[in-house]
Amino acid sequence: MPEQANNPLHGKTLESILTELVAKYGWPELGYRIRVNCFLEDPSIKSSLKFLRKTDWARKKVEELYVRGK
Repeated sequence: MPEQANNPLHGKTLESILTELVAKYGWPELGYRIRVNCFLEDPSIKSSLKFLRKTDWARKKVEELYVRGK
């Protein structure tokens, strides 16, 4: 698949992306950058993944932040 060669998300799970972002920014900064309650109110990887898997616009923002930070 040559079209995937330059895709920074290729082979990355949503959980690994979120874990890396939390390690880099922490929950408070992540909640500031992407205004969603799952990052601001009692955040956890599990609850955030549940929300992000159902909410396309929020997932897209997480993926964009990950790509910008690379």
